[in-house]
Amino acid sequence: MAATIAVAGGLAQRPRRGGHAWVFLTWLLGLRRLGWDVVFVDRLEPAWIGEPVEGSAPARWLSEVMHHFGLAGDWALLHDGTRTLGLTRQDLADRLDDAALLINVMGYLDDPDLLARPARRAYLDLDPGWPQMWRNLGLHDGLGGHDAHVTVGRNVGLDICAIPTCGIDWIATPPPVLLDAWPAQPPPSDGAGAFTSVATWRGPNAPMDYEGRRYGVRAHAFRALASLPRETDATFRVALDIDPADEDDRALLEAGGWELADPLAVAGDPDAYRDFVQGSRAELMVAKDLYARTCSGWFSDRSAAYLASGRPVLAQDTGFPAGRNGGLLTFSTAQEARAGVAELLRDPAGHAVAARVLAEERFASDRILGELLERLEVT
Repeated sequence: MAATIAVAGGLAQRPRRGGHAWVFLTWLLGLRRLGWDVVFVDRLEPAWIGEPVEGSAPARWLSEVMHHFGLAGDWALLHDGTRTLGLTRQDLADRLDDAALLINVMGYLDDPDLLARPARRAYLDLDPGWPQMWRNLGLHDGLGGHDAHVTVGRNVGLDICAIPTCGIDWIATPPPVLLDAWPAQPPPSDGAGAFTSVATWRGPNAPMDYEGRRYGVRAHAFRALASLPRETDATFRVALDIDPADEDDRALLEAGGWELADPLAVAGDPDAYRDFVQGSRAELMVAKDLYARTCSGWFSDRSAAYLASGRPVLAQDTGFPAGRNGGLLTFSTAQEARAGVAELLRDPAGHAVAARVLAEERFASDRILGELLERLEVT
């Protein structure tokens, strides 16, 4: 039996983004917990960073993250066509020859020789809506060449969801969380801790025009909540990656009572990101407009980490079901968001316990990844 599962994705291109690093670490460490050898494959072109890859900040970042989490000999960074950092190309090819599965996050690995080596290839969609609409619009197609397609949009393929399937039988999975890496924390003392989040104001994706509708990005949804801190009894703090060109939006948030933090300062590595999450009272999760209006059923890996930490989540409704006994509340309007804040402030201890229970029942990596491998027929 092949003993390796490979994960491919873009970690190096976003240095000092601790939350982004946890996306890949969760899959790698979670699979390793299940007894698999793992290898991570990244790629980076010099044109992206304006300097040679060797010694660059992105390459150093990838190496530091892998070393810090015990993956020092389990990664390769492709660059300049056939060159690599970390594992040599031949060593990487040998590891992939032994791989029962490649989990190709957003189709990031596109090297045909390396793609052909694992026994099976699964496309992992973490951004439901964009890859499907891009394909149907003829803008980009990374879905081909895979044996299976996995999405964190739990409703993709259902009648309630407006995301096209592209004729693909999508396998839906919740985002996994490593329970041991995110231990439950006691609730903050009265008056301590803020409702927090870590977010990119616009992100790399532009608004999407599809079948006569325009789907916006997170900024559009966030503006509707600009005055939420002034209208509730809670403190709100967001580690927000916002461009200087969006100064009017920054001023709008600050006028509404938001505390804005630099994500590079407060969440610039995986440990600092975890400290920021666990030092919170709860998460306010504002979804991208596309996730919500398509009823995608998307749920954030970050929110799963909040829940595991015993931090309840107030999440914009994307069609993902809320908790029956608290811990996870959803909202569609500013009025519902205010009501959700009041409820979480009313019983912080109860919602903290419920949050951890939800993480254990619905997001634990051992179960989520184990069930997914069964569905992918990888044993």
